[in-house]
Amino acid sequence: MVAATFRFYAGLNDFLERGRRGRDVSVPCAENATTKHMIEALGVPHTEVALILVNGDACGLERLLEDGDRVAVYPRFLRLDVADVALLASMPPGRLRFVADAHLGGLARLLRMAGFDTIYRNDIDDAEVEALALEQDRIVLTRDRELLKRRGIAYGAYVRALKPQAQLGEVFERFGLADRARPFSLCLNCNAPLRAVGKEAVAERLPPMVRATLDSFNTCDACGRVYWKGTHWQRMRAMLDAAARVAAEASRSAQ
Repeated sequence: MVAATFRFYAGLNDFLERGRRGRDVSVPCAENATTKHMIEALGVPHTEVALILVNGDACGLERLLEDGDRVAVYPRFLRLDVADVALLASMPPGRLRFVADAHLGGLARLLRMAGFDTIYRNDIDDAEVEALALEQDRIVLTRDRELLKRRGIAYGAYVRALKPQAQLGEVFERFGLADRARPFSLCLNCNAPLRAVGKEAVAERLPPMVRATLDSFNTCDACGRVYWKGTHWQRMRAMLDAAARVAAEASRSAQ
């Protein structure tokens, strides 16, 4: 029988049973168990892990555990002086794209507002989320820790906040989105790119006051919606600025 001792740090303890938090936990391991298998068996999604040390040496998620191993597991939010240690990958290469589960519609809409390609439907199921994450290198956003444990999900985040605006700030901090944002470049409704359009082309779809006072418009060719910089735009702009500030302040406090 193989047994290993685990210690989880900082916010990872929130995923553990109360009696296992903030202390060494010795547990029996299945034959040929990997670090990923046991970390998730104890309740922690692998997407929340930044660094694994086995007997003091950094390793990956597929490291096979041996009898007597001591495993230290660190979260992504924790700043560590590990310049010579390769952290586990937290994001796919290239442009960041997301898929949000069925409970995060408000967050999905705000991410689209910030210019981040985000797939969301209120009837999307876990299997489809996993398939999209695997096929399109999308980051999964969810409050369901079991979803993040699925084999096909390489990148993801457990969203702790309950309200969409706070969730946006959390995701901005987690993935460093402030400098990547392209506000108001995607349709909030269907996620398609927006394009500038002349006033005359959309005049019949505008409220009278908007038609009389504004001249700059964008439209979505997929669903036909028209956008303009009115009071709603100003509120959304302020929300994005607030999310960026929260992320910057959290980053500074962690240093």
